[in-house]
Amino acid sequence: MAEPEFTFELRICRWAERCWPPEGRERPVLVARQLGTKRRRWDTVVVEVDADAFARRAQFGRKRLDGNLLHVVRNAPNEWAWYQDILPDPGYPWRYVRETIHKADDRGILDVRKRGRKLEIKRRWEYPDWIRRIVAIENKPDLDASAARNLRPQIERDVALALADEVWVATRATGDRVEPALLESLPVEAGILTVSGNENADYGGFDEHQTNVAWFPQRLNVDVPGTRILERPSGGKYDQSAARFEYVEPGRKRQKRLEIAERAYERGWRSYTRTMRPDCRYFELRHENRMMLPHCSAKSCSQTASQCSGRCSAFEPEPPAWRQKVWPVEGGPGKAIRRLLKSRQERFRPE
Repeated sequence: MAEPEFTFELRICRWAERCWPPEGRERPVLVARQLGTKRRRWDTVVVEVDADAFARRAQFGRKRLDGNLLHVVRNAPNEWAWYQDILPDPGYPWRYVRETIHKADDRGILDVRKRGRKLEIKRRWEYPDWIRRIVAIENKPDLDASAARNLRPQIERDVALALADEVWVATRATGDRVEPALLESLPVEAGILTVSGNENADYGGFDEHQTNVAWFPQRLNVDVPGTRILERPSGGKYDQSAARFEYVEPGRKRQKRLEIAERAYERGWRSYTRTMRPDCRYFELRHENRMMLPHCSAKSCSQTASQCSGRCSAFEPEPPAWRQKVWPVEGGPGKAIRRLLKSRQERFRPE
């Protein structure tokens, strides 16, 4: 049975967590999946971090800091000051800034006090510069000519915008002398990663030590304005229409990169149980090559997040008796699965 792209995506995330970068020089990384912007979502995001700065980032808690919180925390002063005197103009009403300040106070990441009718703030910790690079990986296990044609415009947009430092395409190796992915018209700036499969394993499992670079990517310049392609000609014989695009300033890109990294910090890649039903009696985690993959015992397959829902014809809630047990279940197998994945996510955070 063919392996779904969702499972291939989990394998790539696990490989990146253990073996990034492909060149072999060890770097601490944070791996997440299905992150990006309003217009573009990447399958796998690898955030290379500065280990010391990353440890200081932990002072702000495990939850992410959204754009509003980052605006307040990063610009808070070392001494008490009225927030409207010290914070840059946010571009929206100040009353929303007050709400953000109270939110930061509730989370214990900002010192706040009232002097008369004025709200004053003071920095509790300096927000560190913990991000070194952001790498985007698009996962396409079966990259045939049709899939490459559909993927090409997305990769071209990624390269033109240069929001990530590198863009990769991960695909399954075919064993040919020249991998088909190299023959397709993908942008030369994008790297190509080929993963060798074990045909004797269920669902086409792969060996993380047989992951090879078929094409190294070009380092994109994230410190210059990027080009966001809005509309492009269809390319027909008589199509003479012009492409539509806009420039994205480096400051805006830096802000968006930080927001993506913060979301990666909170979510990781093992959070897929939020969109699946581990409380189903047929939901299992199967151990493979030091990682856990979801498995449906009712359908004897590795399911996807879209298939594993309450609408599934085989869905059956856990019996109430399971949820009343204590150790080692403590509330039912579904909760135990969530705790296991959460503990593994914490275990593999960079130190």
